Amino acid sequence: MDERRTVAVSKYLSRHLRHEPDRIGISLDAHGWVPVDELLEACARQGFPLTRAELDHVVAADDKQRFAVDGNRIRANQGHSVAVDLGLPPAEPPARLYHGTVARVLDAVRTEGLRPMNRHHVHLSPDRETAVRVGSRRGAPVVLRVDARAMHRAGHVFHVTANGVWLTDSVPPHHLRLGE
Repeated sequence: MDERRTVAVSKYLSRHLRHEPDRIGISLDAHGWVPVDELLEACARQGFPLTRAELDHVVAADDKQRFAVDGNRIRANQGHSVAVDLGLPPAEPPARLYHGTVARVLDAVRTEGLRPMNRHHVHLSPDRETAVRVGSRRGAPVVLRVDARAMHRAGHVFHVTANGVWLTDSVPPHHLRLGE
């Protein structure tokens, strides 16, 4: 499978497993899972035929491990705008986490902190390099350091996904710093 097809399939799956399952006629269960056969049939009906081998390749090759397969079902690991309960237990975060963004949103972040916007949680990275990659998707990246230890002590709840993305409801501005 070539790189262009891999990216196209990953984007297609992200869109429909995170945001618009109804657009292709699938229903996610309460935890975000959908039977693989149902997904493949829906893709074909919508003019985006996909084989199980291609699906497995995208799941395995995705550097961000966006998807999880459990037997004959699949889901996105995080990033949903539709209601799902990923069933992630609370976890104690490392002292620092990172968030990649772009300069044009810094004024709002300085006053409002990080908010989930159209998603259920704010996504945080365990290392600066990952945050740089995330921020680069929308322009020149700006990396914010999150004082996760202080947040946790203050009662903020964190969860960590299977692919190492840290989730929390919001990050108040006083827990954020620019750079390392």
